[in-house]
Amino acid sequence: MEYSVKSGTPEKQHSGCLAVGVYTGNKLSDAAQQLDEVTGGAIKQILRRGDHGGKPGQTLLVHNLPHSPSERVLLVGCGKEKEFHEPRYREVTAAAIGALKNTGATEVTSYLTDLDVKGRDVLWKLRHAVEVTEAALYRFDRLKKKNGEDENRRALKRMILAVGSRSDLQPGELAVKEGLAIAAGMRLAKDLGNLPPNICTPAYLAEQAVELARQYGLKSTVLEEAQMRELNMGALLSVARGSHQPPRLIVLEYRGGAEHEAPIALVGKGVTFDTGGISIKPAANMDEMKFDMCGAASVLGAIKATAELKLPLNVVGVIPATENMPGGQASRPGDVITSMSGQTVEILNTDAEGRLILCDALTYAGRFNPALVIDIATLTGACVVALGGHASGLFANNDQLARELLNAGKYTWDRAWQLPLWEDYQKGLDSNFADMANVSGGRDAGAIIGASFLARYTKDYKWAHLDIAGTAWKTGKEKGATGRPVPMLTQFLIDRARKESAPSE
Repeated sequence: MEYSVKSGTPEKQHSGCLAVGVYTGNKLSDAAQQLDEVTGGAIKQILRRGDHGGKPGQTLLVHNLPHSPSERVLLVGCGKEKEFHEPRYREVTAAAIGALKNTGATEVTSYLTDLDVKGRDVLWKLRHAVEVTEAALYRFDRLKKKNGEDENRRALKRMILAVGSRSDLQPGELAVKEGLAIAAGMRLAKDLGNLPPNICTPAYLAEQAVELARQYGLKSTVLEEAQMRELNMGALLSVARGSHQPPRLIVLEYRGGAEHEAPIALVGKGVTFDTGGISIKPAANMDEMKFDMCGAASVLGAIKATAELKLPLNVVGVIPATENMPGGQASRPGDVITSMSGQTVEILNTDAEGRLILCDALTYAGRFNPALVIDIATLTGACVVALGGHASGLFANNDQLARELLNAGKYTWDRAWQLPLWEDYQKGLDSNFADMANVSGGRDAGAIIGASFLARYTKDYKWAHLDIAGTAWKTGKEKGATGRPVPMLTQFLIDRARKESAPSE
């Protein structure tokens, strides 16, 4: 999909299609009003006939409006004008693309960007238009037999995004560039998440990281089992014991900042399939445990977006990758293992494996003397119960870091909600036989207990933990990876880069 930014009024646009907004109550957006005037009131006549009511996401494609130089006009319902906000804007943008992608239109000039979104400027609208459009056009069909039936389904090739002033053109191009970079990172994360576990193994994840490094000139390092053993990564290796697929520790380094500038470390959980191990999961929906590596996928996606934008930062990605399988060599409930940090862990439940691979990866990340560390993991079902699929769970040992992530999530509509990380919860990890247990004895505060476990390994640096168990993929009819939280992470890095490059007072 090609994107460009253009200024000009709608009645002068020669385009395959114009997209304009219509509110309930037959209220026209500014662009629709201008178009209605030049067409002799044709749009209002359509509304009066009841063919379009302005309901959110409702669309009507109109051909050959009088005196309009465009071939088609797409009327897109926006709901009540007073209730038009960020999610509604994204909804109507997606609806417009959904209506057009199976038509013969090869391009669309979108005047949905002139809709007033409270608190958001035109640059926000441009960027989200790109991200939403790319998401609406995304399909994962590489494993399906091509039968030729859908060859023309993506006739839409170009989108022109309208702005009201020529002064918006240059910053608008940057907004489009950022949107495309984030969309590319999300696409990579989705593709990896959607691949079946017999293809997306730990070795495959490592291969993709190496290819990403080759493509963008990054440094990649892949540690194998023997090297992990030399580093005393007993926690990570304890999870890998039951699988015939050997584990990998993947390290990807993006160096866009000063040589000696401390890097930002992103640590992603990469369990390419999670049976639960000896504490085996129920059979229902176990196929979705291929998504247990979405934290790893989001790290690769965020680094791809960072490289696309050439951000002046140093970023290190650390991905512990393994399967969690039952078997004669698998770890058992009651085993005590020693992590890379030297702390011992009593394994009470082998299905709490994410924290075990992450604790060694977090210790390893400390070797880079990071400015801060963010880990991303589909860690707990308890977080899904608490927050559902709308917000990721956020924990942090630094309030400023937490605020930066929350703000990045609000801007990208990839939101998180901060949960407490109080010392009171640490008692839930007490063990009679080791420094800590990997779970508490009950069901209370499961997401917080998981984060509290990781907190024991992150005392030497600023750290945040994103529990994306509810946001990394959708289930049911729309089953598939979402690419979250690539937008939040990328925006966080963009904000950091701007902060670092801002002139000091």
